[in-house]
Amino acid sequence: MSELAREFVLHPPNGRPFHFDPGALSLDLLITGGPGWLARWEILYEPADLVRWAEWSRLPDGLAPVVAPHEVQAARALRDALHRVAAARAHGRELPADDLAVVNRAAAEPPPVPRFVAEGVRGWVPGATGTQLLSAVARDAVELFTGPYAHRIRECATDNCYLLFVDTSRPGRRRWCSMERCGNRHKVRAHRARNAPTTTPEEPS
Repeated sequence: MSELAREFVLHPPNGRPFHFDPGALSLDLLITGGPGWLARWEILYEPADLVRWAEWSRLPDGLAPVVAPHEVQAARALRDALHRVAAARAHGRELPADDLAVVNRAAAEPPPVPRFVAEGVRGWVPGATGTQLLSAVARDAVELFTGPYAHRIRECATDNCYLLFVDTSRPGRRRWCSMERCGNRHKVRAHRARNAPTTTPEEPS
């Protein structure tokens, strides 16, 4: 729905803020929390939270969302389903059927409505509902998981980082959520390992 690349600034409790680009609208939603233990990162509690996320995400400007409380719960359900689907794809597992059904139900709803604005430029009918926003997200997920980048959905290669992204780079070698965070940490560890002093075992006397 939108080709705009957006970087989020994430604020981990044990480090400096860093920039993270999930690479697709449907994966943008995953930074708002997640299922199970990921619920500790939850930020979608009320309609204003979903509106704020929409303004940060790859959704186009001009939607002026109007979100109802029940749509926030639907957003969390769709997000959790997308997280499990993306993690399954990243690790080569079978995609969970129940979660695919959640995505399909959201995708079946009407998306935001485009319109002409001044000089024939595309705009959007303002007042998009939360359901319309989620339809756009779900439809993006269908395109992503069935399209040419489906095999490039990845989880950050750092052991204790579970951020999911799609690698849209030309060489297709992205391994880290962010080079300024996990990529840099890997480089530092590798450098230390290469320069660590080696010890020679003493010969028995």
